[in-house]
Amino acid sequence: MSRNPMLAIGVAAALALGASAAQAQSGNSQINNSQMNNSATPNASSSMNGGSMQKADKADQKFLKQAVQGDLSEVKMGKLAQQNGESEDVKQFGQTLEQDHGQHLQKAQQMAQQMGVTPPTEPMAKAQKVYDRLSKEHGAKFDKAFAKAMVKDHKEDIAKYKKEAKKSGELGQFAQQTVPTLEKHLQMAQSIESKGAMTGSKSGMK
Repeated sequence: MSRNPMLAIGVAAALALGASAAQAQSGNSQINNSQMNNSATPNASSSMNGGSMQKADKADQKFLKQAVQGDLSEVKMGKLAQQNGESEDVKQFGQTLEQDHGQHLQKAQQMAQQMGVTPPTEPMAKAQKVYDRLSKEHGAKFDKAFAKAMVKDHKEDIAKYKKEAKKSGELGQFAQQTVPTLEKHLQMAQSIESKGAMTGSKSGMK
């Protein structure tokens, strides 16, 4: 008879422990579910933000594609200047082009994708022809031709970006932020071109 109360107490304790474990497991499950929901919230929000960007119209599509192609071209030209250039100014300018336009390329590609535009993977045919021509030059001849091409190229780019910068929205802001960098590149190219002109005139006088 004395065993029955002890047995009853043991059974009751076991049931109580089982209930506590079930409650703990249920609580952990709720916490895990809550954590999963919370962790999913930023992703959902970010995808909504990405999807909320206005789709590009035909004019914006053209601008974005040309922006990506321009960056692709400038990165290649920057690398070429470091390989074929003679003066230290040209080599440094080439490094600047590769770095600045490489960073800008990533932003342009991302913005194109967010606005429903498939970014190009190759420069424009016109730019590729200039690259092919310059790739055959070396030394002082390359420096002169390269500087001239970069002055012309960046003047055209600045005009395009200033036009786009007048628009509202994220693409307009993107263009506004790009103009100072392009103007810096133009000044560097003009400086190299003027130095080359001075060197040429001195050699001609001799």
